[in-house]
Amino acid sequence: MSRILIIEDEERISSFIAKGLKASGFQPTVAATGLEGGSLAQAQDFELIILDLGLPDEDGFDVLKRIRGSHVDTPVIILTARTSIDDTVAGLEGGADDYMAKPFRFEELLARVRLRLRPQANGADTHTLKAGSLELDLGSRRAILSGREIDLSTREFALAEAFMRNPGHVLSREQLLSRVWGYDFDPGSNVVDVYVRYLRNKLGAEWFTTVRGMGYRFEEPA
Repeated sequence: MSRILIIEDEERISSFIAKGLKASGFQPTVAATGLEGGSLAQAQDFELIILDLGLPDEDGFDVLKRIRGSHVDTPVIILTARTSIDDTVAGLEGGADDYMAKPFRFEELLARVRLRLRPQANGADTHTLKAGSLELDLGSRRAILSGREIDLSTREFALAEAFMRNPGHVLSREQLLSRVWGYDFDPGSNVVDVYVRYLRNKLGAEWFTTVRGMGYRFEEPA
């Protein structure tokens, strides 16, 4: 049973989430302050953290910074009423794995929770991802290609991780936007194509196959 930490000060919301998660087979723990939540995140093993930004004692961004600074790489979903692009980008660049706005539908939150927990549920090694000569160390956020470290930005690393968790599968631009950027993006944007080009330049074009009209497929070069 996956343990999930909910850091949320509004009892109505935290209770709603906790009850829904428990009914879905998860084991939720609620913390009402940033101090309590940050301490629990560092002291106990959770499979996922749901984090509000508007906490009574400190900003959620500070909690996230403290968690990541203590080398806790547990997936974090930010759930907040702060929906500006600046806040969204700050959260994702600060180490969050997803960003979801309030008000929200529990079904969507549950889908995102399950998505973040899927590697653990499949028994995959969530610390290091390997494909041929390419390796991603999720703890240190380092990319190694043929024994040489490759400098990837936060977004490039997240995109590479999304691909390496789904080898051989075609991922649409919409799926990649949801998994890597974590929020609704202009469907006419070419941001996915731009970042795939970045990865091709850094890791080699042979890793990424364009599937016309569908998206991209990651596979080990022959």
